[in-house]
Amino acid sequence: MSNSSSITEFFLLAFADTRELQLLHFWLFLAIYLAALLGNGLIITAIACDHRLHTPMYFFLLNLSVLDLGSISTTVPKSMANSLWNTRAIAYTGCAAQLFLLAFFISAELCLLTVMAYDRYVAICKPLHYGTLLGSRACVHMAAAAWGSVFPYAVLHTANTFSLPLCHGNAVDQFFCEIPQILKLSCSDTYLREVGLLILSSLLAFGCFVFIVVSYVQIFRAVLRIPSEQGRHKAFSMCLPHLAVVSLFVSTAMFAYLKPPSISSPSLDLVVAVLYSVVPPAVNPLIYSMRNQEMKDAVWKLFNYKLLHVKKVPIVPLGLPRYLRNNLD
Repeated sequence: MSNSSSITEFFLLAFADTRELQLLHFWLFLAIYLAALLGNGLIITAIACDHRLHTPMYFFLLNLSVLDLGSISTTVPKSMANSLWNTRAIAYTGCAAQLFLLAFFISAELCLLTVMAYDRYVAICKPLHYGTLLGSRACVHMAAAAWGSVFPYAVLHTANTFSLPLCHGNAVDQFFCEIPQILKLSCSDTYLREVGLLILSSLLAFGCFVFIVVSYVQIFRAVLRIPSEQGRHKAFSMCLPHLAVVSLFVSTAMFAYLKPPSISSPSLDLVVAVLYSVVPPAVNPLIYSMRNQEMKDAVWKLFNYKLLHVKKVPIVPLGLPRYLRNNLD
């Protein structure tokens, strides 16, 4: 039995015991992490550099890519380092930081997906009011609300979780620090406070989910009333990527936290955690670019003019007079 005041580190769940499988895990996670960095980085750069993408939909997509980068960077690098160096340890403060950042990024992503559903609803159901309801100032305010509103939420959960006395050891049954796994180590009845906060959080998350579902019911009703097949196809192309991202995010997260205890096991929890914390940030850029010609064109233009085009700059001796250097330029 240990006390939280004496715990200086936690031991995370390892993916494998043999050295060969540990290295396989390292290279697999490295490939996924690099794919997420490349995909989300391309989306952020393309939207920032192409003025045609300076619209509310792409502004929110840029924010989503930033959140995805933050989310996957919170868990994957540490897991890769542990596999590479054959260790399971994470410092107490590192575990607290990981829990805070993960709660922050995942909660902000759910809020942002809700805002994006509202954006699609206004674009299709109220197109004449789109410029008024989703002007540049309104978009900035909504994005700032999605980021800022979850900060005290993450602080509250982190502080409340790590204020509990821990007497069931320091072995976390997950490859990163998360609230349910830390609560399992608690020996105090005060963990009910955190359970209450989790229930409240679940209700708020359920409210966001209901808002998204109701928005898409209205969207599909409006799309089916569009007379032209081309118009319906364009409307579906605008909405399906967002709907796919929401479905992937919500379904994996709900299964991770709401699955029956009877089917719970460390290996299943590990797989489900990968599905909701690692896979979405890596595949979201692919989902958004697969049916979006504007995004494809922007990325292709970025490759042509930003990455592959190298401008030759003349080398001018520093000792030449300025007028000679200007002539050479």
